[in-house]
Amino acid sequence: MKLHSMKLVTIVCEALARSAVTELLKETGAHGYTLFPVEGVGAQGSRVADIEEFANIQIEVVLQTDPALQLLARLETDFFARFAMIAYSTDIEVIRSAKF
Repeated sequence: MKLHSMKLVTIVCEALARSAVTELLKETGAHGYTLFPVEGVGAQGSRVADIEEFANIQIEVVLQTDPALQLLARLETDFFARFAMIAYSTDIEVIRSAKF
C-alpha cells in the first residue's frame, strides 16, 4: 500500500460565509469537501445552531500542499476581516490521491 502526503484544511465559520467559502474551494481546485453544522464557544462567544443563518459550520477539504496554502492565504486576506472564522491545516496521508 502506498500512502500520499496531503493537507486536510479545516474551516470553522459562521454559516453566512458558506456560499463564498465553497466558491473559493472550487477556485482553489478542490474536487470536493465535507460540510456539517457545529456548535461551540470561542472569541466570538457561544454560537448555537438553533437559528440556521447564525449557526457555525465546519468545512473539511483535502488538497495538495500548494493549493492548501493558497486556500489558507485567501481565507486570511479575503474572509477573516468579514466573518467569524478559523482555519488550519493538518498533514495527512491518503491512499487514493487521485480522488483529491
